[in-house]
Amino acid sequence: MKKYTVEQGIVAPLDRANVDTDLIIPKQFLKSIKRSGFGANLFDELRYLDEGYLGQDNSKRPLNKGFALNQPRYQGASILISRANFGCGSSREHAPWALEEYGFRTVIAPSYADIFYNNSFKNGMLPVILSEEIVDQLFKECLATEGYQLTIDLDAQEVRTPNGESFQFEVDPFRKHCLLNGLDDIGLTLQAADDIRAYEEKTKQSRPWVFAEIQG
Repeated sequence: MKKYTVEQGIVAPLDRANVDTDLIIPKQFLKSIKRSGFGANLFDELRYLDEGYLGQDNSKRPLNKGFALNQPRYQGASILISRANFGCGSSREHAPWALEEYGFRTVIAPSYADIFYNNSFKNGMLPVILSEEIVDQLFKECLATEGYQLTIDLDAQEVRTPNGESFQFEVDPFRKHCLLNGLDDIGLTLQAADDIRAYEEKTKQSRPWVFAEIQG
């Protein structure tokens, strides 16, 4: 998992509350347990005017030109701002996969559905919680300024705006440690690799028949 330290990037607005996981990545695209291949269909129902299906050539589909992600000013955005209860609905882990693959490492919203919030950290994304008043301010500044960027400093737990304002956010210390060091569940386990090997060697001496059965 890629480390998350300081991220500076263009901000894209998604001005709606209760963005559910089926809107983030529709169910017809959930045909794989691999973590890749979902970014192309992120917000599919909003990005295109037709109904999407698996294996479709997106380059030939009619775009919804009114949707932010289709507008030139938001191309290359890596920070998404949205409204309350982001990521509600089903618990699909494909939602953060799709966001991350598209290029979003940070989402800023007043609140999140619990499962989406947890899944984001596990997949190297940072879901930042700021008050509705601050999020509203960021929306206004984003819409008023083409190329609007924010800086997210995880170590300092700050969101910094181009005009020098900074907003503090809370994050669990353990989750912060994992993001700063690029540790997913597998990475955390591998930190104890020496202890695991030592236990295995000790067990080989005390219960050799177990390993004989495995090798056999």
